[in-house]
Amino acid sequence: MQDPIERTEPDESAAATSLPKTAAETSPENPWPLQLLSRNLKSYIDRAPATWVEGQIIELNKRANASYITLRDVDAEISLSLTVWSTVMNRLELPLERGARVVAQVKPDFWVKTGRLSMQTRDIRPVGIGDLLARIERLRQALAAEGLFREDRKLPLPLLPNRIGLITGRNSDAMKDVIRNASLRWPAVVFEVREVAVQGVNAVSEVTRALAQLDAMPEVDVIVIARGGGSLEDLLPFSHEDLVRAVSAAQTPVVSAIGHEADRPLLDEVADLRASTPTDAAKRIVPDVGEELQRIGAARAQLRRIVDLTVAREMERLNHIRSRPVLAAPETMVDLRQQDVSRLRERALSCITSEVRRDTDRIAYLRAQVRSLSPQNTLDRGYAVVQLADGSVVREAAAVPGDAHLRIRVAVGELAATAAAPAEEKPGA
Repeated sequence: MQDPIERTEPDESAAATSLPKTAAETSPENPWPLQLLSRNLKSYIDRAPATWVEGQIIELNKRANASYITLRDVDAEISLSLTVWSTVMNRLELPLERGARVVAQVKPDFWVKTGRLSMQTRDIRPVGIGDLLARIERLRQALAAEGLFREDRKLPLPLLPNRIGLITGRNSDAMKDVIRNASLRWPAVVFEVREVAVQGVNAVSEVTRALAQLDAMPEVDVIVIARGGGSLEDLLPFSHEDLVRAVSAAQTPVVSAIGHEADRPLLDEVADLRASTPTDAAKRIVPDVGEELQRIGAARAQLRRIVDLTVAREMERLNHIRSRPVLAAPETMVDLRQQDVSRLRERALSCITSEVRRDTDRIAYLRAQVRSLSPQNTLDRGYAVVQLADGSVVREAAAVPGDAHLRIRVAVGELAATAAAPAEEKPGA
């Protein structure tokens, strides 16, 4: 009995020392025993700290001493099974229900014998409405501090959109309301519809993807995100940060039509226009054709009244102008001007006549004065002018040679003569 024992102990020690130290060193020729892997996994998992997680209960099975819960992520298709002992469940004021949103403190636990991994729940708490509202409010304040809700960032809606992008639930009443009311208001309206999940884990990703598709289409002039009413949990995707930032970055105007008048998800704050309901959104994005026709008719009537008043006023002014004497008898103005011309002509003639007479008298006076000083006037008084043959005037008798031919000019005509020797001048002559 001792020999086998003595032989076994050295063999086990040798086998232990020959095993690989790490999993990476194992091989088909030198594998780990299964118990060694299980113990190592147990040791590694036990070192993991407890973690608080949040999710939605989709399955709940209650047993005598434990409850088994399947928890799903609120934003992705990922689930996790939890084990909750009755001691933890008994601390809750109200029992948990399927669909409830909870936070739980979990720690992984590995069972070596069966190789099963379980998530042991040390504490679990339902997320109440107050907690959700507090989270939304904190996110609202953070996004507002970044300026995402500023009015100057909001884009104006087109007066008459060419094509309307509509993001809504599959075959939902909200989609029917928007399309029906918009078509009633403007029959020629055209929609580009994207049917997506509007609640649950896929809502944020599908709405964001549809928004990106419609925003990239140049023919889409406005995008409407519509959903009917629901609980706060149902509307949580429309307060998700990723969706809010996607709407803020969109280049196309976005209209939020989520829930009822009292519902205010964060999408309402960042959208370019907030509609209280899907029906209200249809009224806000397209004009009413009947109202527009009435406005056109009123504008035409007002324009006609203005034109009629203007024409009547101008006709009255023309009649008033035509009633003036100058237009009633236009020849009066010509007669007055003719009288003015005649008067001016008479005045000019009188002035010219007076000037001519005055200048005639002056000429007669000057003529008489000139005549009194002329040589002819001297000749008329009996004097004569004696000239030599060359025309020079004789002033001294001594200067005339004897027998010189002379010309003697008298008042009328002239005489020819021959000069004799000059006589001596008598004294006193």
